[in-house]
Amino acid sequence: MKISENEEDIFLNDNNEEQEELYEHYRFTADRKQSLLRIDKFLGDRLENTSRNRIQNAAKASSILVNGIAVKQNYKVKPNDVISIVLPYPERNNTLEPENIPLDIVYEDEAVLVLNKPAGLVVHPGVGNFDGTLVNGLLYHFQNLPARSGDAYPGLVHRIDKDTTGLLVIAKDDESMSFLAKQFFNRTVYRRYIALVWGDLPDEEGIIEGNIGRHARYRKMMDVYPEGDAGKPARTHYKVLERLGYVSVVECRLETGRTHQIRVHFKYIGHPLFNDPLYDGNRIVKGTIYSKYKQFVENCFSLLPRQALHARALGFVHPRTGEYLQFEADMPEDMQTVIDKWRNYMQNR
Repeated sequence: MKISENEEDIFLNDNNEEQEELYEHYRFTADRKQSLLRIDKFLGDRLENTSRNRIQNAAKASSILVNGIAVKQNYKVKPNDVISIVLPYPERNNTLEPENIPLDIVYEDEAVLVLNKPAGLVVHPGVGNFDGTLVNGLLYHFQNLPARSGDAYPGLVHRIDKDTTGLLVIAKDDESMSFLAKQFFNRTVYRRYIALVWGDLPDEEGIIEGNIGRHARYRKMMDVYPEGDAGKPARTHYKVLERLGYVSVVECRLETGRTHQIRVHFKYIGHPLFNDPLYDGNRIVKGTIYSKYKQFVENCFSLLPRQALHARALGFVHPRTGEYLQFEADMPEDMQTVIDKWRNYMQNR
C-alpha cells in the first residue's frame, strides 16, 4: 500500500492499492513562464514527502530526465521542459517507535484527545516518513491507543496534510474510535477551514461539486472528474470572509472528506490556494509578474512556505457522554502575517 498525507481522509480500509510496484514514476511539464530553477529544488517543491537527498541520488543514478536526456542535480529547469523521475521505494520499517514530539493539546479526557497540529508535522508514517510523525509522538505520550484491524496508526480516525495546520481528534480507546469513525463516515462531524486563495471569487458563497480521484498521470495529485465517471463524490461549501484584491480569505466547510479536497476543488474553479506547490498556487497567477508586486508576493511566499490552509474548527458528539463538543484553533502566525501583509498592501498601493 502506498501511503501519502491526505486531507481529511477517513481511516476505514483503503488497503486496496497495488503493493507490487517497486518504483515511483513522475512526469512534469514546466510552465511557460517558469524561471530558471535547480531541478532538485523544482522536484522537491512538487514531490510530497520526498527529501532533497533522495532526489539528488536519483540524479546521480541518471534517473532524472529532461526532454528525454539524463541531467545532473544542478540542471536549471527552463520553460516548457518535460521532466521525468523514477524513484525506488525505500525499505519500510513497520515498527513504530515512540518519540518525544511536543503536542499542542486543546482538549483531553479519558476517551478523546483534540490536538492543534503545526505545519510540517506528518500525521502518520509512510513512504519517505518512517519517523518524526504525530503517531510517533502519540505513542510516546499515551499508552495502549487503539488501532483498527489492519491499521498501523494508533488513535487516528482522520488526518490532515503535512503542511496544513489545525485540529485533529484522537481516539483513546476502541469504543471511542468506532464511535468517532461512524460520525466521520456519516458526515456528521463539523469541520471548518480557513484558506487564502488566489483571485476574487465571483460569489459571496457557494458550493464546489465534482468527483475527486487520483490524477491520471501524477500519483501524488488528485483531480476533479465533473462528469462523475471516476473518483468519489465531493462537496465543499465556501464563504468569502475578506476580499484583498488579488487574493481572498475564504471559510470552507467540508461535506465530504476526500484526499486534498479543498486544495483540488479550488484549483478546479480557478482559485488555487496561495503558495500550494502541488496545485499551482506557488506562482503568481493574478496581476503583473513585474515590478514591486512580484517582489511583494515572493516575500509572502517566503513568510508562508506552504499552502495557506488551516483546520480552524472541529465539532463532534463525545463517544461517552453524548454531548456535542466544538473546538476552534487560532490562525497560525505565518498565515496571519501574510493576510495582514495583503491588507496593508491593498490599503497602500
